[in-house]
Amino acid sequence: MYKRFFTAPQQSYFLFGPRGTGKSTWLKQQYPEAYWINLLDPEVFRFFSAAPEKLYQLLEEHPQQKIVVIDEVQKVPDLLNVVHSIIESKKGYLFILTGSSARKLKKQGVNLLGGRALLRYMPPFFAAELGEAFDLSKNLVLGMLPIVLDSPTPQEVLRAYAGVYLKEEVQAEGIVRSVGDFARFLETMSFSQSSTINASNISRECQIARKTVDSYLLILEDLLLSFNLSIFRRKAKRALSSHQKFYFFDTGVFGSLRPNNLYDQETEKEGLALEGLVAQHLKAWVNAQQENYQLHFWRTSSNVEVDFIITGADCFLAVEVKNGSTVHPEDLRSLKTFVEDYPEAKPVLLYRGKRRFKEKGILCMPVDEYLLKIHPQRSLPEAVDI
Repeated sequence: MYKRFFTAPQQSYFLFGPRGTGKSTWLKQQYPEAYWINLLDPEVFRFFSAAPEKLYQLLEEHPQQKIVVIDEVQKVPDLLNVVHSIIESKKGYLFILTGSSARKLKKQGVNLLGGRALLRYMPPFFAAELGEAFDLSKNLVLGMLPIVLDSPTPQEVLRAYAGVYLKEEVQAEGIVRSVGDFARFLETMSFSQSSTINASNISRECQIARKTVDSYLLILEDLLLSFNLSIFRRKAKRALSSHQKFYFFDTGVFGSLRPNNLYDQETEKEGLALEGLVAQHLKAWVNAQQENYQLHFWRTSSNVEVDFIITGADCFLAVEVKNGSTVHPEDLRSLKTFVEDYPEAKPVLLYRGKRRFKEKGILCMPVDEYLLKIHPQRSLPEAVDI
């Protein structure tokens, strides 16, 4: 069992995260005496679906319990009206409301308690949470999901993961008309990992309508299974691309969805997984910050690209990821171009080698060393000691 970096707020909060990220496990350790409402339990689900206002009565029957966990709150969105009312009564209750999907809440126009509860995310593991157990080669294959890494049969759990989502989230909730189409879409999207999104091409590959592809992409985000990065455009001096870039939330899940074909080069898949692993760490770091940080990528219309641009009040980093064990002059080209336009940015190249050095003003750093230094309570510039 690894210690998570997540820090609980002192007021009521939503805790969102994909299935298997360890939300329930962490909450049971953090709040062992909490009054627990598990909406995955069919009987509990039916009870509150029929009469969400019964929460008032239940809490009155347990006046000593002021901490209340409602697990998978999106399954009964009407409960939020009751929670809102109880928080407004100022009787000292602390609510923790977990969810593996924000889709149902958005669809029903739920306002997430009008700001009375904070919004927090539980990501897969950070490399630093694993410490010495982090192995770059192994985690590129298995990813960073607690439910996978804590299992004695991680490969089996990983292979079953997407199927569980299809059955318990997509099919059971009636999110899509055709589960088969959505499963085919998921596999097709594995070929878009770490790449710009072209919905027309995806539509042709899946043999489904373009509008359906657009709705499926939104569903993936709402289920917290993916995220997109937009182009960094501040004071742009060049013509830039317009497409967003796509990542699965965990590189192991990406690998489990990507079929193994004879014509695929293993180094290509590994390179996409490596970029995805860095992406999920940076996304998790940004989500954990109280200040406003942004994660983008940069790509010109002539296809000069920098993988990640991280900006904030004390941060302007340009990060490029390479799967090679040595750094070649052409590996630095995109970062040099970006710094020409933004000389205030700090360029960093992450690679699979073991040596840390500077080349033409660009810090070249082993990617595993960098990942192990990313901590949500530390600034990103500290990770590279700039």
